[in-house]
Amino acid sequence: MGRNSLVLGMVLLASCSFAADLKLQKVIDNLSSPLGVTSAMDGSNRLFVVQQGGLIRIVKNGKLLSEPFLDIRSLTSAGGERGLLGLAFAPSYEKSGFFFVNYTDRSGNTQVVRYKVSKDADQADPRSAQKVLSVQQPYANHNGGHLAFGKDGYLYIGMGDGGSGGDPQNNGQNLNTFLGKMLRLDVSSLPYKIPKDNPFVGKDGKDEIWAYGLRNPWRYSFDRQTGDLWIGDVGQGEYEEVDFQKANSRGGENYGWRLMEGKHCYEPGQNCDKGNLEKPVHEYSHSDGQSITGGVVYRGKAIADLKGTYLYGDFASGKLWGITLSGSKVSNKLLLDTGLQISSFGEDEAGEVYITDYSGSLYKLTD
Repeated sequence: MGRNSLVLGMVLLASCSFAADLKLQKVIDNLSSPLGVTSAMDGSNRLFVVQQGGLIRIVKNGKLLSEPFLDIRSLTSAGGERGLLGLAFAPSYEKSGFFFVNYTDRSGNTQVVRYKVSKDADQADPRSAQKVLSVQQPYANHNGGHLAFGKDGYLYIGMGDGGSGGDPQNNGQNLNTFLGKMLRLDVSSLPYKIPKDNPFVGKDGKDEIWAYGLRNPWRYSFDRQTGDLWIGDVGQGEYEEVDFQKANSRGGENYGWRLMEGKHCYEPGQNCDKGNLEKPVHEYSHSDGQSITGGVVYRGKAIADLKGTYLYGDFASGKLWGITLSGSKVSNKLLLDTGLQISSFGEDEAGEVYITDYSGSLYKLTD
């Protein structure tokens, strides 16, 4: 997550102040360190909330079910930037029952594992676990952890640079490691297969890599209408960034880290761009926030003015912004100053947007 311990202890505001007519409607509280929220897109209209400690909880008909969907607390090392970090349901979930989780194990290494739902739709089968991918982590931070399926049906796995500060191993630019990368796998069956059109197939670099030069992609999403990919990449000491990839991309983008932080040279301090780097579509300095949380493009129907707007926030400042693109023109607007520890964004089946507050609540964005 790139979260500093000092921001984890920040004092939350008692109420939210709003720009324009947007509001945050509390859906549930009594969560424990929620880091994700998503839908299974199976017609049930349930929401699944990822808790860092190792539980996946279900919100059904507006209520939090007492029994977790999945409990892997015995398998994960939770705390700081470790724990149960990601959840994605297979595009065929309604038929196959498969879903995927990303967590750090008891040794602190990344595990991507497939599970299957049991005969009870509100209970996963813990015995169904099948390993997809393991990645050794050199440090305790910058694990990435998010999972998402693209419109192509492939699983995208966001990997941080391995941690410490300043990417001391230069993993972001090393094509022979998974760290600091976006991976793309065909998990329609296991063991996984490499999509034939991945950019480094038959070239130098690991075949699983789709894009590189990432520091810690803390939440990314595919626009459910266009298929475009939006990535929130946590900065080092000065800038946070939003990266963008068109749906027709062939992959192979180098998003710059550690050559660049945002749009600025980092290592080396000058002459870092040789013309092959993909610049962020937007950056903001640490005067506005210190830890980006990537979001989603609004495709719901309840808030007409937001349609097509990419929503994202900051974990430390609690600010919520919206980006719109018109050709090469990028417009960024502050939408809410929430006072929350915004840890993730998610969509329900109708495309309405939800926000998890790390202090223990789930909110719905309304007008």
